[in-house]
Amino acid sequence: MARLRAYRLARVREQLRARGLGACLLLDPINIRYASGFRLSPIFQMHVPLRYLFVTADGPSILFGVDRCDLETVDETRPGHDLAFFFAGPRIEASVAAWADEIADLVREHCGTDARLAVDRGDARTFAALGARGVSLCDAQEAMEYARVIKSPEEILCMNFALAAAEIGFARMHEALRPGMTENEFWSILWQTNMAMGGEWIEGRLLASGDRTNPWFQEAGDRVIRPGELVAFDSDMIGPLGYCADISRTFRAGPGAPPPAQRDLNKTAYEQLRHNIELLAPGLGFRELAEKAWPQPDIYAPNRYVVLAHGVGMCDEYPAIYHLQDWQAEGYDGTIEPNMVLCMESYVGAEGGSEGVKLEDQVLITENGHEVLSRFPFEEALLA
Repeated sequence: MARLRAYRLARVREQLRARGLGACLLLDPINIRYASGFRLSPIFQMHVPLRYLFVTADGPSILFGVDRCDLETVDETRPGHDLAFFFAGPRIEASVAAWADEIADLVREHCGTDARLAVDRGDARTFAALGARGVSLCDAQEAMEYARVIKSPEEILCMNFALAAAEIGFARMHEALRPGMTENEFWSILWQTNMAMGGEWIEGRLLASGDRTNPWFQEAGDRVIRPGELVAFDSDMIGPLGYCADISRTFRAGPGAPPPAQRDLNKTAYEQLRHNIELLAPGLGFRELAEKAWPQPDIYAPNRYVVLAHGVGMCDEYPAIYHLQDWQAEGYDGTIEPNMVLCMESYVGAEGGSEGVKLEDQVLITENGHEVLSRFPFEEALLA
């Protein structure tokens, strides 16, 4: 774990130096964990900033809001200042002023008077306070996304652990699936498995059954799963050690054999997924991937998934690789590199159709090609 933490901190500092930044101030709990390994109440931290991490390009790393920290990536700990009205109440202006004074002093001490400070999260009050003290600000998220995009071997091991936890959950879901249970009941199995294996949280509730599988992006609710229906879901799971398992499968609630319409949807989604995965190799451009990607039949194109691929690490990350028909409005180019991890997406459902199929695999880019990290099998009855 020390090697993992050292690699990630070095990646952050490499990006700071590449952009001529003196330091970054991180409030996002995932960025804090990436840069230091520190984790405490991350979901609460997402909306109530209790802790923050100051990382210099060539100096110390200082963690605020804790009494002590034994991580070798943290050189110093200090008390924090209340940045949320929830805690500060009418003291908020004074608290933010004291915070900004301390941060401005740190920038001058460790980075110089002309240095720029990258910040990933804040509000109008905090940004204005730093600006009033002469601190030149820029966004830190770009640097952090580029830092996080290339994974170390230790990160891949962590990701495999998260995927194993997700796939154990999938197996339990598959075994438990029966008509009469609700979507929420079915979805809770993955949550319980993740918690039992030391995982963190699930980013959404993307599970739907029957006619709620089309269109996609409908969340689990109290709908009762009926006999013969498809049940599609996307894990979006932040698992053990803080790494993401983002894979999708579509099951079928019995009894009996699936009708041709369900098999056709699944076979189409499977073909799209397998075709696009086989394209993956280092040096492939984002647009080149979009140009070579499997062309969805016109009947399914209106309901296509929002991207054909995206990065993944401690959560869904850069890049987002768009479909060719969306390129002019949304797309941007780049190059697929070794040790990136991409989630390859497929959703197939006709506009106005009764059901749809969601599939997704997690893929490591290797020096010579790719390796599919996710191993949970697809529904055999739907591929027959």
